[in-house]
Amino acid sequence: MSVEGLLRELTPQVLGALVRRYGDFDSCEDAVQEALLAAAVQWKQEGLPRDPKGWLIMVASRRRIELWRNEAARRRREESAAAMEPPAGAVPAADDTLTLLQMCCHPALTPDSQVALTLRAVGGLTTAEIARAFLVPEATVAQRISRAKQRIRASGSSFSMPPSGRLPAVLEVLYLIFNEGYTASSGPSLNRVELSGEAIRLTRQLHARLPSEGEVAGLLALMLLTDARRPARVRDDGTLVPLAEQERGLWDSAAIAEGDALLTRTLATAPIGPYQVQAAIAAVHDGAATAEETDWRQILGLYDLLRALAPGPMVTLNRIVALAMVSGPSVALEELARAESEPALAGHHRVHAVRAHLLELAGDREGAAAGYELAAKATLSDPERRYLSSRAVAVRARS
Repeated sequence: MSVEGLLRELTPQVLGALVRRYGDFDSCEDAVQEALLAAAVQWKQEGLPRDPKGWLIMVASRRRIELWRNEAARRRREESAAAMEPPAGAVPAADDTLTLLQMCCHPALTPDSQVALTLRAVGGLTTAEIARAFLVPEATVAQRISRAKQRIRASGSSFSMPPSGRLPAVLEVLYLIFNEGYTASSGPSLNRVELSGEAIRLTRQLHARLPSEGEVAGLLALMLLTDARRPARVRDDGTLVPLAEQERGLWDSAAIAEGDALLTRTLATAPIGPYQVQAAIAAVHDGAATAEETDWRQILGLYDLLRALAPGPMVTLNRIVALAMVSGPSVALEELARAESEPALAGHHRVHAVRAHLLELAGDREGAAAGYELAAKATLSDPERRYLSSRAVAVRARS
């Protein structure tokens, strides 16, 4: 494992150890970041220490004490700092990654702040790396992280396992990170591999700590089964390749096998949940040797189940596409007309894209071309815009 990889693996464990010992998330997180920077330089020059985790905890603890002493001096409490010196050689065996993840997903934080704080505190990404991944100014990310830490401090949260009901928020944040990496919402690239890869890594850690949680396993399976297609999603020139046209021999067979195995185990042992159903849909797609062999009836049935478990605008649109493949485009267009009344779908570029696809299936090429053009204008993703514009041109050329 590279030094960078090892540091990211150890970040939540070291931060968790410090927050458990000192209780101040804000200053502990700053101290850990400084220890990580020191390690990145020193370890590359001098090699890895015998106990990398212990080294990081000791350096971060000393920096935390230094920060505390500087503030304590102003409050005339410097003599108390000596009592906080970390015991020599004491490296906690506990891994606090799960507690840290749930703390970062505190309900007082906005989703953007939860994502930024999770990537910083648990993922070990720098503020600059997070800013580049989300195409926002570094100052914006720094402000989100700073406000998040202030809110956690103001809430009086202690470093202990939060209520179990917070796990869904953790899964949602990890899925948000994965989705932004797999299909970037804006910018020149379709994929941001550093985000999707980080989401998979963190979800693996969560699954290792909660192996009996069906939805954790379901989310990991969903990520693996979806990310397996990434090598075939973009041509060399950056052009998007839709699922039906992808070269399936390029898909990651090892990731598909791992995702299938995870899904099979969890469906047999845990109550079913939305992430497991989405993983099952991905598994049906991945299991088809060709696009024509896709079992659309099974996919439609799974979307019906997903709609009952976790209704949402994207579930509605994806189900309509499956409905078209089973019952024909006319039935699906009627369903789409009803679905457009949902506020979350009003004016969304994916509504225009789905309508264009259905009109193309129905033989209305002019209507399809106009729909693709509307979708291209509405999306913020450059690869999606190029693809949708090319579809409009191709459909018109066949008219």
